[in-house]
Amino acid sequence: MKILLINTDDAMGGAAIACLRLLNTLNQTEGIEATMLVQEKKRDNPNVKAIAETWLQKKMAFARFVQERLFFKFQEKNKEIRFAFSPANSGIDISVHPLVQEADIIHLHWINFGFLSIKSLKKLFALKKPIVWTLHDMWAFTGGCHHSGDCENYQISCGNCVQYLKNPSPTDLSNKVWQRKNAFFSPTPALPDRVGVSFIACSQWLASRAKKSSLLKDFSVKAIPNPLDINLFSPQNKVDARKKLGLPTDKKLILFVAAKVSVIWKGFGYFQESLEILKAQYPHNQDIELIILGESDAEAIEKLPFKAHTLGRISDVNKIVSIYSAADVFVTSSIQENLPNTIMEAMACGTPAVGFEVGGIPEMIESYKNGFLAKYKSAESLADGIKWVLFEANNAELSSNARQKVLDNYSEKVVIEQYLEVYRSLVAQVS
Repeated sequence: MKILLINTDDAMGGAAIACLRLLNTLNQTEGIEATMLVQEKKRDNPNVKAIAETWLQKKMAFARFVQERLFFKFQEKNKEIRFAFSPANSGIDISVHPLVQEADIIHLHWINFGFLSIKSLKKLFALKKPIVWTLHDMWAFTGGCHHSGDCENYQISCGNCVQYLKNPSPTDLSNKVWQRKNAFFSPTPALPDRVGVSFIACSQWLASRAKKSSLLKDFSVKAIPNPLDINLFSPQNKVDARKKLGLPTDKKLILFVAAKVSVIWKGFGYFQESLEILKAQYPHNQDIELIILGESDAEAIEKLPFKAHTLGRISDVNKIVSIYSAADVFVTSSIQENLPNTIMEAMACGTPAVGFEVGGIPEMIESYKNGFLAKYKSAESLADGIKWVLFEANNAELSSNARQKVLDNYSEKVVIEQYLEVYRSLVAQVS
């Protein structure tokens, strides 16, 4: 069985990481030949192929991205949400690509930012091949936003998009994009009775939202988490890991991870506030230090109340495993999330996690068992969770439970069996 995974790139973001992990797992499965098609290849995986290979093709890919961003710029509410809404009016037709033509199953992932437009998707679906679409955010069933927050307009027809658009109205851009998707998803000769198509959400939370949406309510929607290599992401001796990284061995270390910590959805302000509360509450606060993994702003780091070890962006997975293992607690202050790879990775390394009760995070963190689930947007609750993990919990038990959660739910073996069942079912539907 030939399976073609399609994602905008193979380097940046949780979707790319999850897609690569699924690619590797599939190619270790008997009877499966998997390839990943991206817009522009950044890594050296031989099973990843690029649409843009020549200098001109790469420039055209960038031009598509710029074209879409410029189109949205004049309608965006503010620049903070510039990359959180995709009108998908610019893209490339890949329906005639040899890998697409040869595939037994087309498996879509994150395809925005000028890679596939709604028109491009329509041409793919018109091939009448079995299609799986893994949802890494809400974009597939909204009028353009990747996360709707508290807005539930996607359950009807979008429009009046006050969160993202400068001039919200019943017929604004979000409604226009929704109308284009609705026409695309409605029953046609290309999508008769919606057979041969399955949407997969990475969390139960996202699956629930997809099922409530006006666009996907009549499609098959299931929840399957992203797979993780539990042999690679496994606990290391904490002291050895710290020595290897040049980190102190006599401190309580709090880890924060984000590709770019200043992104509004990462809630870095809540993290900072929780640390200030922790410093005021804990008399021996000199025992606490921070590890910041990812692109960070020097000014924001200087405002943190504890000494911070800023490690920048790191691509060496073995080093990342050491960083997770070196930490006493992993903290995420994200205010919009699906099923974060970072929580999964930290827990696989035996590091308990603290995060807000939002998105798919409650499916991962169980308070007082493998970490602490904080009240949404409450810096006080986040501080309570960090304090409990660092100074009150049974560290060995917490670490063991965190690791076991991943073994039971997110290991490659557990996840791949669920995907194979979907693939077989779709092939049977269209044969």
